[in-house]
Amino acid sequence: MAHRVTVFTFISESRMDQVDTERRSRLLALKLRALIREHLGLSGDPDGRVEVFAPGAAFITNDAVWLLIDGNAARALGGVLAWGTKFELPIHLVVENDSGLLARRAALFDVDVTVWHADERVLLPALAEPHLPTTQAKPEHLAFTELIQSSGADALVEHGIVVGEVRGLEMCRVVDDVVSGVARLEVGMGVNDREAFAMVHGELPTEQALRNVIDAVAIHREHGANVHPFNQFGAERMHRWRALQDPTSIGFSRLDPVDPPVKRTNLKDAVPCAAIGSTDSGNLSAAVFVHGVDLDVVPFAVDTASRLGIDEVTIVARRQDVTPSIERLANMASVFVRFAFISSAT
Repeated sequence: MAHRVTVFTFISESRMDQVDTERRSRLLALKLRALIREHLGLSGDPDGRVEVFAPGAAFITNDAVWLLIDGNAARALGGVLAWGTKFELPIHLVVENDSGLLARRAALFDVDVTVWHADERVLLPALAEPHLPTTQAKPEHLAFTELIQSSGADALVEHGIVVGEVRGLEMCRVVDDVVSGVARLEVGMGVNDREAFAMVHGELPTEQALRNVIDAVAIHREHGANVHPFNQFGAERMHRWRALQDPTSIGFSRLDPVDPPVKRTNLKDAVPCAAIGSTDSGNLSAAVFVHGVDLDVVPFAVDTASRLGIDEVTIVARRQDVTPSIERLANMASVFVRFAFISSAT
């Protein structure tokens, strides 16, 4: 009697991810070549070669480097400059979003780079968008700063939003009630946390609620504290908080927090933060704080200096986070970029 044997082949999840990535990369390369062909008015594919470029696709011709960013492009410029400049050719950066931001930042580097906005099959030259205007906080929101400070948190205003931070970690925010429009102080880290806190502790007086939160969080934001969720978020803002307590630790005689060039979309993503002050040598400088290796910290930093109208910026980071690529990017900037190193402990 014959027996039928069925053989099942299992492909690991990592292998499937790799196959999907390679397929996506090929499709993006085809898309980029089609965009170049249409833009240059060619009858066939342009002469050149495809190169592996993790954020999207790359195509190198005899006279240019063409790069296409896949997805969110807002923080892509650092990687583009670090990778693209090795060919010593003009760079053409093709994006589908944030082209105005990238065009503004690209102009702050001594590099031949052109930003294009892809609209279907047409490439449009990106126009540099202006910096965000300064937004004043509402008086009724500023009225909560005394309560925030008396509870032991630091009251800060960023792009017109009043928040309370515990050693750099936002733990309360002033918002307008969606129904009544009345300003109120909500306790928690992020909108979901604030909603959950209100459901569980809504009966607590706001000052008492704040004090409870501060007591629970502050011990985990101490220098050298054991790893804990409360010190894994906002590490760059904790670096800024420490520098504000002792500006001389990073070579400043005075230091104040300042709005970053773009608004934060959430509290969990690691995004540099900024300050402004006088260095020990008497120069007015921006200070940009970062935690972890971040190629885009240099475009972020020079954009911060540009928004403030000054020509010097200090990148404050752990020494191991400043790679040779980041140092090379700093040398490409049209403003003076210096580095201040801090302790490797969070």
